[in-house]
Amino acid sequence: MAVNAYLNFNGNTREAVEFYAEVFETEKPEIMTFGDSPPNPEYPLPEEAKNLVMHTRLNICGSNVMFSDTFPGMPFTVGNNINLAIVIKEPDDLKKYFNKLKEGGTVGMELQETFWSKCYGQLTDKFGITWLFNYDSE
Repeated sequence: MAVNAYLNFNGNTREAVEFYAEVFETEKPEIMTFGDSPPNPEYPLPEEAKNLVMHTRLNICGSNVMFSDTFPGMPFTVGNNINLAIVIKEPDDLKKYFNKLKEGGTVGMELQETFWSKCYGQLTDKFGITWLFNYDSE
């Protein structure tokens, strides 16, 4: 199991992650854009979102740090743009932690299958901390 920092940026993730990769002398990051995701006719992707970073990560000194751009129209506040991501191989534990943390909090996305994970969800706990849950199937 791992808890990873997840940093959100306002359209400049690519610049930031390339800078951090250079600073920490990591491998060049693999970048998935919102435009790389499968199209959904119910939610057409705005043109301005297509080249924004949906997800990338770096291993910095042994820790995974993940990055993404904020989707157009979503709120962005510098200082509140850090989330914690639970990446775990045990789906039962993932569900247990999710259900405990959602008590008194707000669920942004119930645990569900996505195109990148068999089980993903997001919530903000009663203390205002946003948690991302991701099943690690390798």
